[in-house]
Amino acid sequence: MCMARLCCLLLLSGFTFAAQAKMVHKPVEWTEGGTKFHSVLVYDDAIATKRPGLVMVPNWYGVNDGALKKAEGIAGKDYVILVTDMYGETVRPTNDDQAMAAVKPLYGDRALMRKRIDVALDQLKAQGKDAPIDLAKLGAIGFCFGGSAVLDLARSGADVAAVVSFHGALQTDDPSLAKQIKARVLVMNGADDKGTMPDADKFMDEMRGSKADWQFVVLGNAVHCFTETDQHKPGCMYDERAAQRSYRMMRDWLHGAFTNAP
Repeated sequence: MCMARLCCLLLLSGFTFAAQAKMVHKPVEWTEGGTKFHSVLVYDDAIATKRPGLVMVPNWYGVNDGALKKAEGIAGKDYVILVTDMYGETVRPTNDDQAMAAVKPLYGDRALMRKRIDVALDQLKAQGKDAPIDLAKLGAIGFCFGGSAVLDLARSGADVAAVVSFHGALQTDDPSLAKQIKARVLVMNGADDKGTMPDADKFMDEMRGSKADWQFVVLGNAVHCFTETDQHKPGCMYDERAAQRSYRMMRDWLHGAFTNAP
């Protein structure tokens, strides 16, 4: 076989491999407190290089196609993401009333919320046996209700490098828990978010009482839900500019935490 033909075959073989590579959606299930949870691990298998692992808690609709699509876009070749079920596998809201009913028990029992998100982090760590996760680089991101959940992960004293909340609720049942925070905490909320911004001053006081490296970013002209592409209601509306800016800040924040940069 001539060298040119051999090179051509090798190149074609490489292209075939690239074409076969895909974004993996691996079911991850566990039982806690008598409730079975069904989460999904999302990552690109085109490369074997280990990368940071993120617990991702979606908005109050939980694990659905929209949440998985968002996770794919964030993960790319940079992260392995556990799209986390906080409700239990039988609870999958399809409207706002159902979503409100799903989050109510967790907002009413923050210890339960912290327990569930802590277990999710343990489940992400366990996936490192098979998935390309760098277990020395772990973090969490959350959206709306999910922002509340990952902030509670930080308040629980979890050993994660960074936590990022997008348009999440800011209140807590126990401000003193902030003293346990080990993560770098980035919180981004819309300036015109009438649901979360009334708690901004109390949240910043809470953070001042901690030793955490934290940043609170207010995005001008944005309301609630600014990263949610399917939301177009007054007061809960996608904002492309705010979304893209916040994603850039997230990536910079995570990179700084994972590399211990200033």
